[in-house]
Amino acid sequence: MRIGELSKATRLSCSCIRYYEAKGLIRSARRANGYREYSADAAMLLNLITNAQRAGFTLDEIKALLPADEPSQWRRDHLLFHLNGKIADLDAQLQRMSGSRQVLQWLVQQVESKPDDLRCAEYAQTVIAGLVHGGWAAAPACGD
Repeated sequence: MRIGELSKATRLSCSCIRYYEAKGLIRSARRANGYREYSADAAMLLNLITNAQRAGFTLDEIKALLPADEPSQWRRDHLLFHLNGKIADLDAQLQRMSGSRQVLQWLVQQVESKPDDLRCAEYAQTVIAGLVHGGWAAAPACGD
């Protein structure tokens, strides 16, 4: 299958396909005329790559998951280890995002309930103190 056909089959641009090939995610053979020739498995691999990216995998992680020789030679234990690891990563992200959402909701509530007799600068100090003493600043902000 040539790159144009593969592009139509996967709805990926030719440059995207060449990029994935340059990254070592898919392979092609060169014909005598210089055209790339892709195997029948290339469309399946490209669909797998794009779905894995949607699930949060980086291209390096995807490359580590793909079988070195044949797409049909998946190592079940290796695949399950990485899939479960990504689920754990996503769960940790969701937990961090939930904490961030709670802080933002608290801040919105504080801003909305600012007393009319306080200046913004004074109230900002009160809100910041509430963040620090209220436990919102207990988690490190960087170093993930």
